[in-house]
Amino acid sequence: MPEDRAKTLLLIDDEPAQGRLMAAIAARSGWRSIRAESGKDALLLLGSRDCETVDAVLIDYWAPSSEDVSLIEQLVQLRPKLPILVITAQSKVSIAVDAMRAGATDFLAKPIAPERLVAALDAATEAHLHRGELRPLSEKVLQTLPFDEIVGSAPEFRAALAIAAKAARSRVPVLIDGEPGVGKEVFARAIHAASPRAKRPLHTLNCGATPANLIESELFGHEKGAFAGAFEKHVGKLAEADGATLFIDEIAAIPAEIQAKLAKTIENGIVRPIGSPRGFEVDVRLITGANSDLLEQVSAGNFREDLYYRLNIVGLTIPPLRKRAGDIPPLARHLLTRIAGQPGMRALGITDDALAVLMRYDWPGNVRQLQDTLFRAAIGCQGAALTSADFPEIADLVRQSEGRTNDRPSTVHAFADGPGVALYEPDGNLRPLSDIEADVIRLAIGHYRGRMTEVARRLGIGRSTLYRKLAELGIDNAA
Repeated sequence: MPEDRAKTLLLIDDEPAQGRLMAAIAARSGWRSIRAESGKDALLLLGSRDCETVDAVLIDYWAPSSEDVSLIEQLVQLRPKLPILVITAQSKVSIAVDAMRAGATDFLAKPIAPERLVAALDAATEAHLHRGELRPLSEKVLQTLPFDEIVGSAPEFRAALAIAAKAARSRVPVLIDGEPGVGKEVFARAIHAASPRAKRPLHTLNCGATPANLIESELFGHEKGAFAGAFEKHVGKLAEADGATLFIDEIAAIPAEIQAKLAKTIENGIVRPIGSPRGFEVDVRLITGANSDLLEQVSAGNFREDLYYRLNIVGLTIPPLRKRAGDIPPLARHLLTRIAGQPGMRALGITDDALAVLMRYDWPGNVRQLQDTLFRAAIGCQGAALTSADFPEIADLVRQSEGRTNDRPSTVHAFADGPGVALYEPDGNLRPLSDIEADVIRLAIGHYRGRMTEVARRLGIGRSTLYRKLAELGIDNAA
């Protein structure tokens, strides 16, 4: 597509007001919209010369009837490479399954923020993005996990999990560092669920997905008339989370002036909405996520030092998936089990050849990318288990990557040696037996999800012996 041509959206919607709203949102990002009131009208438009340049189709509202399934199938037949996005107010996963089996590219659930719609449209049409099983999903399909269901036995991962489990019992701020997709929100939700505030909901704000000029209002709220467009009072996240927990992701995206205001709020517990002459006291437990080393941002002058140290009372780093490739087999099986519990899905196994392919990939999107990939593969799978044939894009990328180097990827060694247990030090010498034993116990605790009786039985020792070894090796039960 020429860079100077505006992208064109075919919007299928039988409600004029809703159609105008969607068109206006898309227009902010340079999209031109063509509207069709019915599927029949949309098919006629796509078959005309006027719609040869359509870049994406947006169906709002989708109801899983045979007529709607037929519409998507006809759209795919008419324009096989045209991205089709579905917006629905109904159950997320069940609609996703029906729509994507019919040929839809992605789905969005109402209510939908304008920036999420624009991001989904742009992602669907970017030429450099994946077109197969690695295409990202706009919606999350799995729910909160408690600590004993978070899968991972790599030592660095278990160490981070142990820190999180201990921090859950207190009210101090926690800073979670890690690449996008490693599971920062999963950890935050697990911390909240294991905390004394668990009866209250976890509130969230992703600063990276929020326009910079709206972050202050989203955090602190505003009074009616506080600024142009403030037609009514807005309660901020800090006030909503009073007595509960607030997870602020991508904290580095907060503008400098808002950083100062947040640091002061953490210090005195007072929230002052925009346009308000006075503030009020709140009791909020803060958990924050960062996609980069915040300390480097502090050194570069991009993040306030006082705010960093107030947020980092307890700090932990979640390692990327490529650094714990041995966790991929149990993680893939666990995710497939959870996917099978979603409406419209069924139980699937996964073969060793498929796992070998998955372990050779670097997973730049980490666990979130693995989850989306397995979900897409499971939707299209016709057999009883996923095989390497269900991951053609990953297999091609792995072949291209291995063709550029003579070294075998480290993930292959991890698969051959067994998931999560390293026998050798980086210098080639054997690791101490106590360290290996500790890793095996951590692996067993993660694999059997903290069921200590089962862990002891599988290791061939008694429960009392297991707990004695935990104490001797300095392993927390959650680790």
